[in-house]
Amino acid sequence: MQRSRVCVSVLFLALSVHFSSSQTYVLDDKGGLGRLFDGIGGLSGGGATSRLLVNYAEPYRSQILDYLFKPNFGASLHILKVEIGGDAQTTDGTEPSHMHYENDENYFRGYEWWLMKEAKKRNPNITLIGLPWAFPAWVGRGKNWPYDYPDITASYVVNWILGAKQYHNLDIQYVGIWNERKYDIKYIKLLRYTLDKSGLDWVRIIASDNLWEPIALSVLLDPELSSAVDVIGAHYPGTTTVADALKTQKKLWSSEDYSTFNDEVGGGCWARILNQNYVNGNMTATISWNLVASYYEELPFGREGLMTAKEPWSGNYVVESPIWITAHTTQFTQPGWTYLRTVGHLAGGGSYVALTDGKGNLTVVIETMTHDHSVCIRPPLPPFHVTSQNATFQLNGSFASIKELQVWRSQFNFKTKTPSLFEKLKPLKLIDGSFTLNLSEDEVYTFTTMTTGQKGVYPDPPAPAGFPKAYKDDFNVRNPPFSEAPHFADQTGVFEYYINLTDPGPHTFTLRQVVTERPVTWVADADQTISVIGDYQWQNLTVTCDVFMESVDSGGVFIAARVNKGGESVRSANGVFFWVFADGTYKVTNDLGHLQTNVTWYGQLASGQLNGYPLWKNAVVLNPKNGWAAIGTRSFELAQFDNFAVVAD
Repeated sequence: MQRSRVCVSVLFLALSVHFSSSQTYVLDDKGGLGRLFDGIGGLSGGGATSRLLVNYAEPYRSQILDYLFKPNFGASLHILKVEIGGDAQTTDGTEPSHMHYENDENYFRGYEWWLMKEAKKRNPNITLIGLPWAFPAWVGRGKNWPYDYPDITASYVVNWILGAKQYHNLDIQYVGIWNERKYDIKYIKLLRYTLDKSGLDWVRIIASDNLWEPIALSVLLDPELSSAVDVIGAHYPGTTTVADALKTQKKLWSSEDYSTFNDEVGGGCWARILNQNYVNGNMTATISWNLVASYYEELPFGREGLMTAKEPWSGNYVVESPIWITAHTTQFTQPGWTYLRTVGHLAGGGSYVALTDGKGNLTVVIETMTHDHSVCIRPPLPPFHVTSQNATFQLNGSFASIKELQVWRSQFNFKTKTPSLFEKLKPLKLIDGSFTLNLSEDEVYTFTTMTTGQKGVYPDPPAPAGFPKAYKDDFNVRNPPFSEAPHFADQTGVFEYYINLTDPGPHTFTLRQVVTERPVTWVADADQTISVIGDYQWQNLTVTCDVFMESVDSGGVFIAARVNKGGESVRSANGVFFWVFADGTYKVTNDLGHLQTNVTWYGQLASGQLNGYPLWKNAVVLNPKNGWAAIGTRSFELAQFDNFAVVAD
């Protein structure tokens, strides 16, 4: 067994403390406390954002997981939220459902089960949340809407929660509602009833997991709905809430936030909203979309995770700045701690929060992120100004006797482009419960009585490398650990391992597309199914694959090169698509919709063969100039693929 050496940096740096004129901020619990803290989390899914993570070899896969979940090591997340797969494109790919069809149940598809177990292995106290972004077609009964038959939808979701417990011993503590409109209230009530009837009365409901309104007003007006909803969740709230949400006295969460490129500005965005979601909006949990950017970067919203792990073939991953910004809060608090009422904005810009465990421990997090260095992808950020400032913090009440605080600091240093993140400074001695410090722009500080913080580190992972130029897969894996083949990223439809029982000899595995009807989804997915693989920069390549059309009269399949779009843009994907149909015909098109059949291409040549016989050649290709390889079907239909190979120049 390969062993990895874990190191912890314990370098102590000096903190510059000044006692010149400054604004004083009182941290006090004499007048009572604020809201209960529920944690900081990451979101896997919505969709397929952890797709490539499972294909990492050890020890790198475990190292990535440690940076995300291991207490007092990296991000040390309190919450993991996952997609309840619905066989549909939900942003960057599709995740398989536990019920492709109404009479079908399988609780081993996909990778979210594995991810939750790995998170739980590292942090047994982690909070688990499930949310469906999409649903198999049978749930909608022919409509692209899942709530016309709320009893069916509720049973579908509850089955997933029951399966998590029965097959994986996972307790799902919260379940979210996909979107929410006023006429979905019946579903929320029925979901609560179905959970209770199934012995899941301890599972809490987050609604609407989208917008503050109209759910907040509905909760105020409907006592039965109020009793069903435990948390009002909003997506990308811009650190603010609404009056009706506050009036409900429910927990308020930013149940999906961040979604920003994970460079230093992305780290600044995360630092600002982690504090100000509570200071401005009384939100007691913030969950990042996404957990880890483990999908092809050229898909929509590339690198918008807390860290980046998009090269399982090389083993390379990058611990980005949001990991260490998260640690400023997560390593020194736990769900169940309480915010002090004495939190707020700094006079020179920035914010501070303080939390206590009620047993004498105190953690204070301060951020001074400037506007341009903390812009999130959404919503628009109004102008504000931050300047260097002196700040005095006076500890009163039960904290007045604290004599020393541990200090952790992050400085983004945008001018020199040499950030120093999550560095441990010398402990700070307090005089009569008070300390004064000079705060510069774009800094994050944690002052805490907790002594358990650590900046975990592993040896550098391998250097980044492109996808192998020669790659093949015969899919003959006797007991595949996951239902998906390595590196294939399904964009419409679901391609999973399948035992080919028709072989006269030893049974072999193929990759089978299994979605037979358009799913219920909010994304404009394609009319065709498609799974991409490889290097987006590929230009000259040869793609080969054995195919089997199960629809003998109307079936159609394709292999493709230079596919230039995926995710929620997959419907408009272009490339070189070689189609073969069950009626013996074939077609070559420049688009996934196979509409552009009379296209004149200029540039490099393309050709195609079927069973070794040339069908077309010398097609001249101008656009797109590069893209992934792909396989797929012309409709939602059953089809099998085997002996896939690609060779790129």
